Amino acid sequence: MKFVFTGRKMELTDALKDYAEKKLAKLERFFQNDSEATVICHTERGRYTAEVTVRCAGMYFRAQETKNDMYAAFDAIVDMLERQIQKNKTRLEKRLRSGAFAVPAADAVEEAEEEYELIRRKRFALKPMAVEEAILQMNLLGHSFYAFKNAEDENRYCVVYCRNDGGYGLIESD
Repeated sequence: MKFVFTGRKMELTDALKDYAEKKLAKLERFFQNDSEATVICHTERGRYTAEVTVRCAGMYFRAQETKNDMYAAFDAIVDMLERQIQKNKTRLEKRLRSGAFAVPAADAVEEAEEEYELIRRKRFALKPMAVEEAILQMNLLGHSFYAFKNAEDENRYCVVYCRNDGGYGLIESD
């Protein structure tokens, strides 16, 4: 597994990088050799946040944790990622490393796999509009996201969404 470390508002020490690599190495048995883990660490108001995104075979696994200690945040993240993988193991077996689930983890708790139940299906026409107009439309409807066709390039589908920090985000198709 390849690691990419980024520190925001803090200096990443070699000891912290080594600790994160050691902890995330526990997850290597699930992923292929070409997988990549992006680790972002930052601090704000005396609290440390660690964010890990693992990309493997077109799938993304992400966990974020805020703690008073960066090392404790990495411990929690590894547990989160392992639970995500174990919970969805039958769906993921084809995409992850072969034999990844052959040896069960000693501390892994078997959870009954949940079925994804589609409650509602909705169809609507996507109208070409500007990003600002889409944000306005989303706010008028009181939704947290809004799908539309970009007026500048009508072959591109987009989604605007409300971010937790109060701003807006834009997702564009290729």
